[in-house]
Amino acid sequence: MSGWSGAVASGKDLRDVVPPVRRRLAIPRPFLKWAGGKGQLLGELVARVDAVGEYGRYHEPFIGGGALFFDMVRTGRLGARATLSDSNPNLIDAYWGVKKDVASVIRLLLAHQSRHSKEYYYKVRGNVPEDRLKRAARVIYLNKTCYNGLYRENRKGEFNVPCGRYSNPTICDEENLRAVARALKRATIETRHFAKVLDRAQAGDLVYFDPPYHPVSKTASFTSYEKNGFGEPSQRHVADVFRQLDRMGVKLILSNSMTPLVRELYRGFRIEQVFAKRPVNSRADRRGKVREALVRNF
Repeated sequence: MSGWSGAVASGKDLRDVVPPVRRRLAIPRPFLKWAGGKGQLLGELVARVDAVGEYGRYHEPFIGGGALFFDMVRTGRLGARATLSDSNPNLIDAYWGVKKDVASVIRLLLAHQSRHSKEYYYKVRGNVPEDRLKRAARVIYLNKTCYNGLYRENRKGEFNVPCGRYSNPTICDEENLRAVARALKRATIETRHFAKVLDRAQAGDLVYFDPPYHPVSKTASFTSYEKNGFGEPSQRHVADVFRQLDRMGVKLILSNSMTPLVRELYRGFRIEQVFAKRPVNSRADRRGKVREALVRNF
């Protein structure tokens, strides 16, 4: 038994174990900037994925920027197939478009890039095309040029982030987009509520939950990824789905903030404290490493 496998089998704390070295490629990597992205926690998450051992299909019902999925592709950790989903149709449009016809998305992005200006940004923001590929390119363009790469919707479901102050934003990373398209060929892309994972996951599958985080304070909340928000009732619903999947024999990993509510909801499972830098706070003196929770049922 290898040192890594032996440590996992003995229940040793994964933070004290170095995972095996695998060949890391530069691409694919997330093609969208997304609040709460998991680039800061990849090492911690990969350690938990390695601890799972063999698994069936991979499911991620809050896909966001997809940092873990793309890292698993790059490092050969992804199994045969994956199901990536989110309830935000605009986000899924972007994934679908890159998978379906990356050449057309690139062509559309290059057109946006050639015309980019503050005035053009607001023109694109105010008009949602009927064509789905054009919607995909629009989402990527706005994401690359909006303030701080933030995705936010108002109560009408309209994207309302102001234009960012970039001198030369990278709007079309053609090489990465093509690599992303290849990676997504192995995945089913769906606009689905997170609870629908109960209809798809089977015993032995791996599900990674990355819901909008429960706020650590009243002023730290940011759950406007979509018009309906994501409050405490939604957090409790995620925990209920997590417990149902556990009873089905599904292998589970979840990330969230380290708050009393999260500790209450996942009592009985393994809750580990990790640290990540989170720059979302508008005040620079309040940005830095924050405590987060990784929950697993193995």
